[in-house]
Parts: sequence; C-alpha cells; structure tokens
Amino acid sequence: MYTKIQVVFDAADPAKLAAFWKLALGYDYEPPPEGYATWEDFGHAIGLPEEEFGDRAALIDPGGEGPRVYFQRVPEGKSAKNRVHLDVRVAGREVRGDERQRLVEEQVTLLADAGACEAWRVSGPGGSCVVMRDPEGNEFCVA
Repeated sequence: MYTKIQVVFDAADPAKLAAFWKLALGYDYEPPPEGYATWEDFGHAIGLPEEEFGDRAALIDPGGEGPRVYFQRVPEGKSAKNRVHLDVRVAGREVRGDERQRLVEEQVTLLADAGACEAWRVSGPGGSCVVMRDPEGNEFCVA
C-alpha cells in the first residue's frame, strides 16, 4: 500500500521559507486550484480574510514523485532541535569519494548563499553529511 504524505513546516514567514526550500529541493510552487489565476483570487472566492493571505505556501515536486511541502504561519518561534529532519541528497549511492564531496560542498555553498548556515559536520563509517539550518533554524542534512 502506498500512502501519500506531505511535509509541513511551521514558519514565521511561510513565503520566505518556501522560497528557500524551493531552491534546496528543486521543487515548484503549487499552482492555485483550477479556475483561479492566483492564490489571492482563490482566497477571495472562499472568503479568506486578506490578512491571512500570506499565512501559507506550498511546494510540489515537478516530477510528481516527492511529497508536497507545506508552510504554515505559527506565532511561536522554533525552540528546540528538530526531532525529524530532511536530507537533501545530492547524488545516488553510486557516487562516492571526491565527486560526492564536491557535490555536497557545491550544495552547501548554494544553500548558505540562500540563507542557510552550517551547524556541524558528521563523518563516520556510515557516511558523511553537513548539517545545516534553514533561514528559520530548522536542521537538515546535505549528503
């Protein structure tokens, strides 16, 4: 049995966090429902107060394989280490050594330029990764 999932991020600024993860994952913004030119048009149609228009954002995998990623505004900030995190994998298991390290470092630089920061590095018998924090402090790995 296959169950579709979505990954949900609580956020102070859903649009900003969605823009970061769009770059990190290579995803697209979810288009508005059929019959609506924009999400604002849809919001007006369902009676959503205009002050809530920026309270959510969503990304979809352009290939239709990965989960939808949803961002929702919450009043409180992040207060502890994530119990679940995303791994941004830059290559399959067949890519090893210097080539994998080059790809990881390129992605780390790209995401740092987009507002992430490096938290720490992990290296061991099971492999290595760079743990980073997105612009709102959520931990994720580049591997």
